[in-house]
Amino acid sequence: MMNRTLLITGASTGIGAATARAATKAGWNVALLARSADKLEALADELGTMALAVPCDATDRDAVKEAVSTVTDHFGGLHAVFANAGKGVDNPGVEKGDPAEWHDMIHVNIMHVLYTAHETLPHLRKTKGMFIVTGSKAGRDHMKGSIYGATKWFVQGFAGNLAEEMREWGGRCTVITPGMVDTPFFDEGKPTKLQAEDIADAVVFALEQRDTSCVREIHLMPND
Repeated sequence: MMNRTLLITGASTGIGAATARAATKAGWNVALLARSADKLEALADELGTMALAVPCDATDRDAVKEAVSTVTDHFGGLHAVFANAGKGVDNPGVEKGDPAEWHDMIHVNIMHVLYTAHETLPHLRKTKGMFIVTGSKAGRDHMKGSIYGATKWFVQGFAGNLAEEMREWGGRCTVITPGMVDTPFFDEGKPTKLQAEDIADAVVFALEQRDTSCVREIHLMPND
């Protein structure tokens, strides 16, 4: 199928940017969403006419709605979505945690996923498309006092529930659940851990499945 379009949130760096590069190599148009306009424009220039930069705060429902409209008008449709934006906290734990940080993190890790799904599903229904979301090993295991992990448990459950909803009309949903990834998420480099390109390859693998196959989850761990 030609002229397939993938919308990526959190596309300016790390996993999102790596996925944009891998997807264009696989023949996909990519819509790049993130708050950092300069980084998005630089990535779009690198990728050429197959890429569209759409600066957007993915926690703003109206902004997401407008961005999706811009993407579908530009490319003529939408075939897949990668809800990848996410963040952690500086103060871990519950008792010593910062509720203001929780608020911001929950809006990125949970509400952005919901807003993105809500606004894109009508378009994905038309193409029997796919919704992919970045989960985490932290959403599969219990980790001491981790509010971040709890948001990823939500993502894990939501992805399975959404897969059941989308299968009614031939759509598919995949959650990618990596262990530690060497991305700007961390202050120091993690060269022996998973690389952003590893996650990008997993996304493309899910995208390229035959219509009869839905990869519900891809769980990756660093091999160090």
